[in-house]
Amino acid sequence: MGQGQRSNRILVRGAEAALDQFKYEVAREIGLQPPADGYWGEYPARQCGAMGGHMVRRMIQDAESRLAGGAGLRTTGGTTV
Repeated sequence: MGQGQRSNRILVRGAEAALDQFKYEVAREIGLQPPADGYWGEYPARQCGAMGGHMVRRMIQDAESRLAGGAGLRTTGGTTV
């Protein structure tokens, strides 16, 4: 993929700091010591991929629990969408 064609950009302004905090939290949970300088290049791709996988699983669990509890649902004209 050429430069300028990245599709993995953050869609919500201000979410980058929250995602970084979440990344560090998940890293500690799976036993990785987050780098003090923020540079992850010295970690193997396998470890970073595992961390990303855990992040996605937790985000999916959170979304499912919000949907099951009714939070986050839109209503239009009295009907739940």
